[in-house]
Amino acid sequence: MRFPLSLTTSLTGYLLKQKISGRKRFPLVLMLEPLHACNLTCTGCGRIREYAATIRERLSIEDCLASADECGAPVVSVCGGEPLLYEGIEELVAKLVERKKHVYICTNATMLEKKLPGFRPTSRLFINVHLDGMEVTHDRLVEREGCFAAAVAGVKAAVAAGFQVTTNTTVYHETDMNEVGVLWALLSELGVGGFMVSPAYAYENVHINPTSADRLFMTRDDVHAKFRAAKPMLQRFRLVATPLYLDFLCGERELDCAAWANPTRNVGGWRGPCYLLGDAHYKTYAELVAATDWSKYGPGNDRRCEHCLMHCGFEPSAVMAANRRFGDMVKMAVWQMM
Repeated sequence: MRFPLSLTTSLTGYLLKQKISGRKRFPLVLMLEPLHACNLTCTGCGRIREYAATIRERLSIEDCLASADECGAPVVSVCGGEPLLYEGIEELVAKLVERKKHVYICTNATMLEKKLPGFRPTSRLFINVHLDGMEVTHDRLVEREGCFAAAVAGVKAAVAAGFQVTTNTTVYHETDMNEVGVLWALLSELGVGGFMVSPAYAYENVHINPTSADRLFMTRDDVHAKFRAAKPMLQRFRLVATPLYLDFLCGERELDCAAWANPTRNVGGWRGPCYLLGDAHYKTYAELVAATDWSKYGPGNDRRCEHCLMHCGFEPSAVMAANRRFGDMVKMAVWQMM
């Protein structure tokens, strides 16, 4: 199975409950940012630039747990910033697991080998390592030499200790998809259990110069062409991106943005409308959903959304689409069993 039985059962039951209740908007994954600080300055990331004024602030463990309880999403992605910099990350993860949440630690893994003894392997915990290419490419994109080697060492240590390890790769305009295949082949040999992939998005707070933007970011048509050409290669690996989302990246089907399903909680509150666009911060998740005019966002509605195809907005839409159409349900079921 592509995901542990506990995660599959939990998500299936949760989706069924929402369908029976008639609830139209509900969370699937809580994007929990307990801090914005990071030990890297990745070229394609705008977090440390956008939140320069709050870079030293932290959510308390109590605030993090209260947010998980309030939101109710079955999956919690602990991100940032670099979550392994968060004092008390071990306690936070343990208490989220105690609440029967499925937890992803989204990390650059430069400190993973050192921090690993503080965590306990469980079917509810995934360590998700960000790797954007082989050594030269990855180290250039994260703007520091040695990061690829440190991340690979962390992956090896995590797999050896019995943890479930996945990776996330951001695809840029300049990305050589054959190199992605080489990377994933290496990681497969190391025991990585699944691969996430998403096209880069040139949101405003990246703050890079136009020349770099041309090198890094793609239009929607560029994304479709790049992923369509690479689809046979991508399907050789254990993708944890759903087949419906992959079809969307290839331009073979349409999906609506469902950013409300992957809400972000950080030191400013509940970020709206989405993980990357911070037009406002709200005190509660319910307020975020109720106060946001969702019709104003998404491709065709807001120029900032025009070329966004990132998984945080469209992957939940793929999951919900499968819940409505029998053919999609079958496709998803077969994919999960492979």
